[in-house]
Amino acid sequence: QVQLVESGGGLVQAGGSLSLSCVASGSIFRVNAMGWYRQAPGKQRELVAAITRGGSTNYADAAQGRFTISRDNTKNVVYLQMNSLKPEDTAVYYCNAEVLELGTYGYSEVWGQGTLVTVAS
Repeated sequence: QVQLVESGGGLVQAGGSLSLSCVASGSIFRVNAMGWYRQAPGKQRELVAAITRGGSTNYADAAQGRFTISRDNTKNVVYLQMNSLKPEDTAVYYCNAEVLELGTYGYSEVWGQGTLVTVAS
């Protein structure tokens, strides 16, 4: 069984910064792509940023230029550095990963429990 645990959410003033972390643990053979999604109240979950195992990144337009995704493959950790935060960035942020578990032959998609980011105006 694999778990993703996020940390780093909280309350910040507009214009401020927050850094999120997500660590994958359990019976992991390999972690492929990892990413961050968010869901604001009354809205659908949306991609914020994603990163391949090789380090290629993809950002939503709203995150481009303000957020940076990175990862440490040796620790199965993905980070999201968020700068110049805006009130519209307020959401629950979820970590996502494609994981190949020990003893299996296919990747499965795993989600974290989410961490709340609140940006005050």
